[in-house]
Amino acid sequence: MGSERRERMRALGARLRVLRTEAGLTGAVLAQRAGVGQPTVSKVETGRMVPSPDVLDRLSRALGLDESAAGEVRDLLAAVVAAADSEPPAEGAAPAGTTVDEEVRSARLVRSFQCVVLPAMLQSAEYARHVFGSAPDSTPDVVGRAVAARVERQSVLYEPGRESVFVLTEAVLRTWPGTPALMLAQLDRLLAVESLSTVRLGVIPWGRPVPVLPRYGFTLCDRRAVVVETFDRERVSVDSAELAVHEKTFGRFERAAVFGGEVRELLLRVMKEFRDLGDAVTP
Repeated sequence: MGSERRERMRALGARLRVLRTEAGLTGAVLAQRAGVGQPTVSKVETGRMVPSPDVLDRLSRALGLDESAAGEVRDLLAAVVAAADSEPPAEGAAPAGTTVDEEVRSARLVRSFQCVVLPAMLQSAEYARHVFGSAPDSTPDVVGRAVAARVERQSVLYEPGRESVFVLTEAVLRTWPGTPALMLAQLDRLLAVESLSTVRLGVIPWGRPVPVLPRYGFTLCDRRAVVVETFDRERVSVDSAELAVHEKTFGRFERAAVFGGEVRELLLRVMKEFRDLGDAVTP
């Protein structure tokens, strides 16, 4: 991370800490009122985390900021984003995947489409380790921290009042890192998550044509942002036209997918194939 961005993150955090103190609130009370985790408040105030626009708006409302003060902290966040856009990826920085985790954590409605890699919130720890480890210039320490953070953020799947919709192509289930045993554990996790009342899991099977040729994965966070994922980074867009295109495209993929009993049957069938594959390669 560049020094300019780091300084701007600290400036944003320091200003929020002053505003919280002036409001007579503890970090725990602010977190509760804003509907975010207390670690989020702590990390933002100490300049260790960049809040999403939604999280910043929640903090501003919880602090009771007037339009002038709210505009001030939005400008400080914009300065952080501008500094990040002007810097190349730093060696040892968090690998791609960190941004989508943070955006998802602050959203009440998450809709994710993937055509090669499993959605971040559905990945087992070992699967995530392969994902982060394949990033350019990854190191064991950085990967370990990223995996731990991803697993911790997956707790949002179980929180009442949230809704998560995941749509995958069947290719995602058959594009596998590591070993057949890793994928068996991963598919078993998908079966468990699919049963949650807060989650809808859909798969577009091989036997159906895709309505649009997929070029990349993306995640819609509420109706305010879309995270577009690439090999080495993610791009967050709040542009209304781009959001509308991704909303429409996600809807088309969703209508082409199978859900419920059909997706469970498909997962069990793929698990059997991985089990057979594992038996074939075992001496």
